[in-house]
Amino acid sequence: QVQLVESGGGLVQPEGSLRLSCAASGITFDKYPVSWYRQAPGKGRELVAFSASSGDARNYADFVKGRFTIYRDNVKHTVDLQMNDLKPEDTAVYYCKVGGGAWSFWGQGTQVTVSS
Repeated sequence: QVQLVESGGGLVQPEGSLRLSCAASGITFDKYPVSWYRQAPGKGRELVAFSASSGDARNYADFVKGRFTIYRDNVKHTVDLQMNDLKPEDTAVYYCKVGGGAWSFWGQGTQVTVSS
């Protein structure tokens, strides 16, 4: 059974930082790309960050470039998202995804609220 468990969300002030983590089990983790998505209330789910299976190729949505960093650990089978300089607009439920297309696996999400 594939399981992805996100953690690290919470309430943070603007300009603050959070580090989200996604722990994967039940899959050959190092063979899949990984991503972080987010969904704000009333909006669709949007891609935040992506990492190829090796971790060498990473890219980011324009609205988080320079602030967020995605990390993957193919030994621990985890995907982290370091979020710095958080803004109220970053408030959303954040989801990790392992794989893509028909071979996609999603976590249940973790809430990030940025508010003063």
